[in-house]
Amino acid sequence: MNYIWFSYEKPILDQLPHPFTEAAILLNPFIQMPVGWTDSKARSEYDHVYPDLEESIQLGRPKPWKEVMQDTGIQSYEELVMALKTSISALKKEFSRPDLAALLNNNLHKDLYYPREDKISEFLISDILDVFSSSGADTIIYSDPILDQDGTLLINNVTAKEICELAPTEIILTDEGMQFAFLSVYDSFITVLLSKEKKLKEVIDKKKWEAVICKPKTY
Repeated sequence: MNYIWFSYEKPILDQLPHPFTEAAILLNPFIQMPVGWTDSKARSEYDHVYPDLEESIQLGRPKPWKEVMQDTGIQSYEELVMALKTSISALKKEFSRPDLAALLNNNLHKDLYYPREDKISEFLISDILDVFSSSGADTIIYSDPILDQDGTLLINNVTAKEICELAPTEIILTDEGMQFAFLSVYDSFITVLLSKEKKLKEVIDKKKWEAVICKPKTY
């Protein structure tokens, strides 16, 4: 299955390809590294460091958006999206919110890092593999639209690190029965989840994912 390019000008549900009927936006967790990790890596107080994939998988833990909102004073998921996107210059000037970006960055704990932009979170991969296998799948099908590559992987023979390294940015993962699909989104910190059957809420609740289930007017 090829990657799906969603337009921001139409509701997500109006753009779903067959056979998918539902969609949700998964909020990729922030990366909480151990206390003191930043100081151990930075050569000076001005040195910007960020955990590589192996470090975050081995040493990091996921921190939900709601906890980040409580720590920073940001009031909603929408405001946190604006803060994150403003910080990475992903918004046009007229839409950017430097006040929210400052609120986020000035109150972000020292060893806490943004989710990886453009990527499916490493903290979601284990659960994603379980969702696929629980639906009866043995194989993952992936497609990378930037390098124009695709392929298949056996679910029982792949690691979270290998999944995260399949593509430099956008990717779509699905199973051979196309029960579910997971997409990363460019210049974003979310993963889009698509479902063939009406059971997204059940899956999200079971995995305790932080998510927004798409409604008819969700863009």
